[in-house]
This record gives sequence, C-alpha cells and structure tokens, in this order.
Amino acid sequence: MRAELAFSVGDLARMRFVVSPMWEVGPSMRLLRSGREHPVHRAWTAQVRPRLTATGLDRGLLAALVPPSGYVPDFLNPAPAGPSPTLEEELAAIRATPADRVRGELDRLRAEQGRPGPALRGLYDDVPRHLERLVEEIRTYWEVALAPYWVRVRAVLDADVFHRARQVAEHGAGHLFNELHASVSWDDSALQLSDRSRPLSRRAAGTGLLLIPSVFTGPVPFTRVAPPDPPGLAYPARGIGALWEPRPAVSGGALAAVLGRSRSLLLAELHSPAATTELARRTGLSAAGVSQCLTALRDAGLVSAHRAGRFVLYARTSVAEALLDAADAAAAGDG
Repeated sequence: MRAELAFSVGDLARMRFVVSPMWEVGPSMRLLRSGREHPVHRAWTAQVRPRLTATGLDRGLLAALVPPSGYVPDFLNPAPAGPSPTLEEELAAIRATPADRVRGELDRLRAEQGRPGPALRGLYDDVPRHLERLVEEIRTYWEVALAPYWVRVRAVLDADVFHRARQVAEHGAGHLFNELHASVSWDDSALQLSDRSRPLSRRAAGTGLLLIPSVFTGPVPFTRVAPPDPPGLAYPARGIGALWEPRPAVSGGALAAVLGRSRSLLLAELHSPAATTELARRTGLSAAGVSQCLTALRDAGLVSAHRAGRFVLYARTSVAEALLDAADAAAAGDG
C-alpha cells in the first residue's frame, strides 16, 4: 500500500531531526526476540541475547509490548521535545502517558496479536503501577543491551543527521526525502511512503515531521502517527554496515607511554564492551590486574561501567575514542 502525507509550508518549517534512545529500544528488542541472524548486527545479537535471557527481559512486559512483527504501542516512542532527549526524559514521558491512551493502544495490539498474556493484562488493569514496572525494565534493558554500545551508535546517528542537514542546506527538502530510503519519495508537495500498511493523512497525523535516524530500524522506515504529536519517521541511518567493525589495532608506543602497557592494551581490547573475566581471558592479564586498570581508566573518563544484575560491562567512552583516533592519526603521520 502507498501512503501520502501532504505538506504545507508550515509543515516543512516544523520538520526536524531527532536522535532518540527509545527509538532504538523497540527495534533492537524486536531484533533480539525475532531469533534472526541479522547480517549487520550479528556480533551485537551474539553478545546481548544471552544477557537478555539471563535477566528475564525476554519474558517481561517490554518484550510483550514489542512483538516480533506488527504494531508497537505508540506510547513507547514519545515524541521528543528536543533534538537529543536523554533516556530519562523519554522514560518520564512514558510514565506520564494517560491510562486511557495506554488502554486504547493495548486494544489495537490485542486486535493484531490476539489474546494478551498476563503482563499486558496487568498493564491494562493497573496502568500507573505497571508503567513504573515498564520503566524499570527499560532501564535494565538499556544497561544490558544499548548503553555499553551507545558511543558507537550515537556516532553513526550524529553523522547521519549532519549528512542529511547538509543535503537540505545544499539541495532542499525534496532531495533529502528522495535520498532517505527507496520506499520514500517526494512528489510536488507530499511525501510518498510505498511500504506503509495503513493510509496516512495530514489531518490524522498532526503538523510537521520528526526525522529519526536509527541503527536498528529496518529494512524499511517505521512511522509513528499519534496526534497531536507531529508524525515520526524512523529510517535506517547511513553507515550501519561499519557499525560493529573493530577498529584497527592501536600502535602501542606513544599511548602505552602515557597510560601504561596494560591500560592501553585494555583500551584497545574494548572494541566491544566486555566484563572483567572476558578481558582477562583476551589479554592474559590477571582478573585483579584488569579490575585495577579498569578502575583507573574509569576514573580518567576513558571507560564507563554498565551494571544490570550480575552483569558489569565496560565500554570505551567518547573521550577514549577521540584519544584512540588521535593515536591512529599520529601513527599514520609518523609512517
């Protein structure tokens, strides 16, 4: 089915880009629950699926709200007020969703998916209490599945927004839409969506448009229509193909002279988030030595720790990524 969203001058003036944590939560959970081996995200799913099972999140309320296919309740993806809301800001918006709206969207989910399980029935009967439970599940999911990787994900999303904004500045909004995705095109004064299963009208959609790059949305864009919010269009970001590729090994000389051999080695090994025991196995360092080095790197702002239950995963920060980029550039210059 083809859907058409008409644009006025005012709608174009209200179009904006958004980088949103919650718009990665739903699609990433869907991918994990599908059991599919995604050609791009294979390394990520291999690391995260066991954690999802160990924490029980694959059997919780969030999982029930994100079926393997079909409709996802709109209140899980609140319309961001700014260009880059924090997770806590979006969770506050979810917590504040009116009960009648939650029940209405659960009715639609039931119409598509059939009889709801106990988790969804509990949410329907006592919305405020179960929204609190949902918020806590999302926090845990974030720490297990996304927070350790967010620096890398955010870099791809920011690069996409920069590229698209430059397209608008140089060629106009029509060119942007025509380059966004094969299923999206601009025709005179309307946006054409060739893979949307439901009709779309400006009257039903609200004003403006939110353009939301995503590394987990795909293979076609995902739309959210929940007036009075502006419609949202989440689309696959550019550069996803290289998202999980490990960076080249860092030449240890100059960096090791500053940080020490063990700390620079650990920083290089954190091309993917890992726990202390895994890092000890990879590097040959003792677990106690790894723990001591990680504490020093964390105190220096080069490593972040993400705890969810028995999991404590360490990941490089944006400061560490910049330091490694500088070391790479210096090594290349010396060569």
